[in-house]
Amino acid sequence: MSVALRQVPPVGTAAPPVDPVTAQVRDYWNEHVVDWPITSRDPGSRAFFAETEAYRFEKLDYLDRVVDYAGHPGEDVLDVGCGLGNDTARFAVGGARVTGIDIAPRAIELARANFAQRRLEGRFLLMDGEAMSFADASFDFVYCHTVLHFTPHPERMIQEIHRVLKPGGRALLMAVNRRSWMRLMHRLAKVEIDHLKAPVFHWLSRDELARMAAPFARTRVVVERFPVRTKVHQGLKAKLFNTLFVDLFNALPRRWIDGTGHHLLVFADKAAEADEADGGDPGEPAA
Repeated sequence: MSVALRQVPPVGTAAPPVDPVTAQVRDYWNEHVVDWPITSRDPGSRAFFAETEAYRFEKLDYLDRVVDYAGHPGEDVLDVGCGLGNDTARFAVGGARVTGIDIAPRAIELARANFAQRRLEGRFLLMDGEAMSFADASFDFVYCHTVLHFTPHPERMIQEIHRVLKPGGRALLMAVNRRSWMRLMHRLAKVEIDHLKAPVFHWLSRDELARMAAPFARTRVVVERFPVRTKVHQGLKAKLFNTLFVDLFNALPRRWIDGTGHHLLVFADKAAEADEADGGDPGEPAA
C-alpha cells in the first residue's frame, strides 16, 4: 500500500507516549478487546473470529444495509479503531486497500492474525486516532465505528479523520445517542450496555455530533441500532426483553421511535479541492 506517513512509529513496537487518560483507554482495550460473551473459543482462532463477526453483524443488523463495504474497490480505506479487523475485512474483500489502526497492541496483533487466516491483504498500525501519523489527504474513505464514545476527545479524532481524507473523500462516523432507548432501558431495567465502565464513555446528542463534524463540507446524520433479541443473556429478564420489549418496540409507528436509536451515524463528505480553494463549502444542515 502506498499511504504516506509522517513520523511513523515502528510497526509492531510499543505505542508512542500518551497522556494518562489515553494510557488508561489503551490498557483497558488491550485487556478487553477479546471480551465477547458470545464465544468461548480461543482468541485468535478462526472460530473466534467467525463467531465474533457473526454476532456483531447480527446485533448491529443495520450495518450491511447502510455501509457499502464493497463500494471502494481500488480505494485507500482507513478503519480507525479497527479492533479485531472484522469490519476492516469486509472492505478488503470488496477490493479496497485497507489500513487499520488501533491504540491497543493486542487489537493490532489479532487483526493481523485475522487477515492472515483469511489470506487478505491489509496494513495494521499501532496508532492513536486522535493524533494520527498519516500525511494529510491520504485516504479516500475513513470508517470510524464503535470508537468515538470511547476516546477522550472525540472532536479531535473527527478533526484528524477530516485531515487525513483526500479532498472529496468521505467518512462514516458513529457515536452513542444520549436519547436512546438503550439508555432508558439501562436506567429502568438495568439492561447492560457494552463497556459502559470503560475509562471513557461519551453520550452525545444528534446536534452535538453534528457540531463536531462541522469541518466537513456536507454531513447527514442517521439514527440506527434498534432492539434485537439477545443471545447472550438468559433467564426471565432475557425472556421478557426478547418476547415483550423487542416485539412491542418494533411494532410502534416508526415516527415515534426514529430518534431513539442507540447509534448516531454521520455520513460526511470533505470538500473537493475546488471548494477548498474557494474558501470551503458552507455545507448543508444535518438531516
